Amino acid sequence: MSAAAQAQLDHLVVAARTLDEGVTWCETTLGVAPGPGGEHALFGTHNRLLRLHSEPAPRAYLEIIAINPQATPTRPAELKRWFDLDDPALQARLAQHGPQLVHWVASVPDIDAATAQLHALGLERGRVLTASRPSPQGLLQWRISVRDDGQRLFNGALPTLIQWGDAHPARSMPPSGLNLHALSVGHPEARTLQAALGAAGLDTPVVSGPAAIMVELDTPRGRVTLSSALAR
Repeated sequence: MSAAAQAQLDHLVVAARTLDEGVTWCETTLGVAPGPGGEHALFGTHNRLLRLHSEPAPRAYLEIIAINPQATPTRPAELKRWFDLDDPALQARLAQHGPQLVHWVASVPDIDAATAQLHALGLERGRVLTASRPSPQGLLQWRISVRDDGQRLFNGALPTLIQWGDAHPARSMPPSGLNLHALSVGHPEARTLQAALGAAGLDTPVVSGPAAIMVELDTPRGRVTLSSALAR
């Protein structure tokens, strides 16, 4: 089975109050400027992207995402944006502490089967939506699991699931100088979360403890550790 056909880390999600704040955070914290991204009409958000070097997940990247104040989501008004971006508590933390790691997204070869496996465990990862955005390389298309309430689940430790179409954004990203050294997940309900990850086809180990995603990156500024602990 090819790497692209395995369930694996697709990208890390760093949320910011504004995209400009996210760019400044990236330059200050990681020592590199993020590359271009795009706009998500469905959710009224926009992003900037950075490729990550990772042998276990060769298409991995880091996404800096924020609500686009110039856009109105095409998603019905009563439905929330993805990644808890509409959550007042998360918005308050972003305002107080600045941009931060809040979530991760895992690519799966069959998103319908993966969400069905989670449903069998009593976990509703969300409806599978079809989304797209234009890029200089053409239209990017994907299917993604998003709850109507926008919740990440397990304080962000259970990933959103994605299944890409023919094109993947990492193909056009130049090397960023960032190396993904380690990814770890913790949660008080470690056994339940471990079972959920296994149902989605992921073998990421879960540590019993505070809810958090921990990432170690080798950067031009040296080893940098990011944690979602503040983003709960």
